[in-house]
Amino acid sequence: MSVVTRFAPSPTGFLHIGGARTALFNWLYARGRGGKFLLRIEDTDRARSTPEATQAILDGLTWLGLDWDGDAVSQFERAARHAEVAHQMLADGTAYKCFSTQEEIQAFREKAKAEGTSTLFRSPWRDVPDSEHPDAPFVIRLKAPREGQTTIQDAVQGEVSWANDALDDMILLRSDGTPTYMHAVVVDDHDMGVTHVIRGDDHLANAARQTLVYQAMGWDVPVFAHIPLIHGPDGKKLSKRHGALGVEEYAAMGYTPAGLRNYLARLGWSHGDDEVFTDAQAREWFDLGRIGKAPARLDFKKMEHVTAQHIAMSDDETLMRDLAHFTSLDGTPNLSAPQHEKLKPALSCLKERAKSLPDLLEKAHFILAERPFDYSGKFANSLDTVSRGILKELTPQLQSVSWSREPLEALIADIAEAREMKLGKLLGPFRAAISGSPASPSVFDMMLILGRDETLARLGDL
Repeated sequence: MSVVTRFAPSPTGFLHIGGARTALFNWLYARGRGGKFLLRIEDTDRARSTPEATQAILDGLTWLGLDWDGDAVSQFERAARHAEVAHQMLADGTAYKCFSTQEEIQAFREKAKAEGTSTLFRSPWRDVPDSEHPDAPFVIRLKAPREGQTTIQDAVQGEVSWANDALDDMILLRSDGTPTYMHAVVVDDHDMGVTHVIRGDDHLANAARQTLVYQAMGWDVPVFAHIPLIHGPDGKKLSKRHGALGVEEYAAMGYTPAGLRNYLARLGWSHGDDEVFTDAQAREWFDLGRIGKAPARLDFKKMEHVTAQHIAMSDDETLMRDLAHFTSLDGTPNLSAPQHEKLKPALSCLKERAKSLPDLLEKAHFILAERPFDYSGKFANSLDTVSRGILKELTPQLQSVSWSREPLEALIADIAEAREMKLGKLLGPFRAAISGSPASPSVFDMMLILGRDETLARLGDL
């Protein structure tokens, strides 16, 4: 069987970090098995669905690197197909017309609540023949079994059963002819050939009634995999009080797509003790059986650590692309062409120690900033009169030394020894002079990247 998964968000806001993980799990499972990963926008709630939210979801998935097969499907545009299936079920006797009004249903529930009995509505129209139907608005309801159990074999939760006498005859088609979400999801998943429904466990209860629709239509029931939700560090349901919720917020904070993919993959799923891995490894290793049943907790320190590892692992082209996207989000001016050309060869010494993209840019100040630097204020102590004098004396020797790491390290060490200084006491002022920043790579990395002429020019600015 060819695997087909789907991600089906509602376009009522940003791409939530929990939704991003659900999309990632579906993407990994499909891609690791040579299958298809489909995207469906569940936009039947017309009052809350917006084009801007749809675009935010598409942009979030694109930034995260989760490509989907084919075009994104609009659930709203498939309303005629949903109605067609509901009418087919009506003709087959697996659904029926219900003429009960909202007022009658509400009155029943209020009476049941007052009497302490079940508020589960049982329509009096379930077995009424067509000849006795009034000429009045109606909904189409599923004729659900009243006895026995409905059971699914969930790939994460295990066997889950519901007593059929606790399930209602859910509405498939409203009186205005529009489909309900619960019905539309089943029709769409069947028509799209979805084999595995991987979604949050807040949908677990929906699986019972959706399974009944599959069975009524004689369709194959997909494999369900209901994954626990993400909680905050305090163990409570993730909310705004925990910080960023949308994927675009994480992008604006300087996390990289590769780092976030890796971190989210490990959030509720594991492969032994492996914490940092590539996309290829994730696709090869990911399976549903290793998803835990307990909610995962968001850990920002671990997210930062994983991101730092991926920045170090990243190739220069990808990193430059990530930086360009980051600067477009945080209001930082985009890198000019000359800055771009200067930065790229410096990445080799910057990315090994950068925790995030803004941290990398801060460390890149020495290559991006324009001279002359402002050496007042925080540099006053490092670049006092004595230190400036020593650095000035270095200039003739730097003009003649071979410009490679070992000769440069030996020269600076010799000068420090001759002056009976600790090496750090000399490197501190040197770092300040050529970087103009307290955050920078090693002095020798900067000298090699800047080259002899630029290094000497910066010393000459003192």
